[in-house]
Amino acid sequence: MKQTAILGGGMVGCVMALDMASETDRRVVLFDLDPGKLDFAQEQNSNLQVAQADLSCPDTVRRIASEADLVLGALPSRFGHAALKAVIETGTPYCDISFMPEDAWLLDEMARQSGTVAVVDCGVAPGMSNLLAGVAANRLSPCHSIVIRVGGLPIARDLPWQYKAGFSPYDVIEEYLRPARIVEQGELVVRAALSEPVFVDFPETGTLEAFNTDGLRSLTETLEVPNMLEQTMRYPGHRDLIWAMRETGLLSDEPIEVNGCQVSPRDVTCRQLFAKWTYAPGEADLTVMRVEAEGDLNGVPTRLRWDLYDELDPSTNWTSMARTTAFPATIMARMIESGLVNTPGVHPPEMLAGDERVLDTMLQALAARGVVYRALAEPISSD
Repeated sequence: MKQTAILGGGMVGCVMALDMASETDRRVVLFDLDPGKLDFAQEQNSNLQVAQADLSCPDTVRRIASEADLVLGALPSRFGHAALKAVIETGTPYCDISFMPEDAWLLDEMARQSGTVAVVDCGVAPGMSNLLAGVAANRLSPCHSIVIRVGGLPIARDLPWQYKAGFSPYDVIEEYLRPARIVEQGELVVRAALSEPVFVDFPETGTLEAFNTDGLRSLTETLEVPNMLEQTMRYPGHRDLIWAMRETGLLSDEPIEVNGCQVSPRDVTCRQLFAKWTYAPGEADLTVMRVEAEGDLNGVPTRLRWDLYDELDPSTNWTSMARTTAFPATIMARMIESGLVNTPGVHPPEMLAGDERVLDTMLQALAARGVVYRALAEPISSD
């Protein structure tokens, strides 16, 4: 029987575990330090096994990986890189969605030497956005530009935030702070997070506001496309509130003295915010994404576009953000297991885009789970 370990029992890790545990010939163990998360996941499927573990400890991760045939990672970003390194040291195949601030591909040589197949950043964005960008760059010759816009939002727009976090709120704050890397005219440039806001219309959501965040990540190094941009989308007004908080210093992690005590403004702010940003059980969310590329297809100026719109699944109460993030990882993990993806190393998804079977397998399996990407290819008018 196949032995699969899931690192992290949050919203995404729980869905990963339940998706993998749907197979009767697979033993799945979900690891987390929080017994409440483990109990909740096991209540959904009694075949799922759970175990408490401190996954911030690389030795613990190394032990878990050495006893598994396949490992999936869904840890907060601050633990992602150390966990990846620990798994690589065991040689166990790995698929991860952690939005780690470090460059995971710097561990590529270690993975090659250990024979580890590791696919990182394999969620929705980064993840599906990378894979689709890679496909666009391969199909268009040349590919002139790629623009990625993505957002996870509550369907109910409650003021003032009009937002709730579909994954770790700490990682959301990190997105709002980390400088955004963008490619312009073949040059890597850096913009402040939240900068250069634009309004974008979608039929299902109406007008959203998009702004720069550091979502391109590995794409800045792996694709030779002269213009690339990724932006996060929110309901109009949310970005202004976050910008004001950041400029006031409320998101700074530099301690300040208050009544004789040293406190971190970010810790205080997050403590207050996260209660407001937490989804109630069954509260509906949505995920919207557009990956758009322009270039020449068989000599014809062409625009390629993939659109995703997804909502909470009422039959399972799995949030849209959890589903659209977890399923690419579980599908990719099975591709590694089947041998379709079998080259040792640390691979961001765009590096697998040269084999169209990877995209076909991914889109078909996502559609079978109710996550549908709509593809469009149209000539670009010269007018």
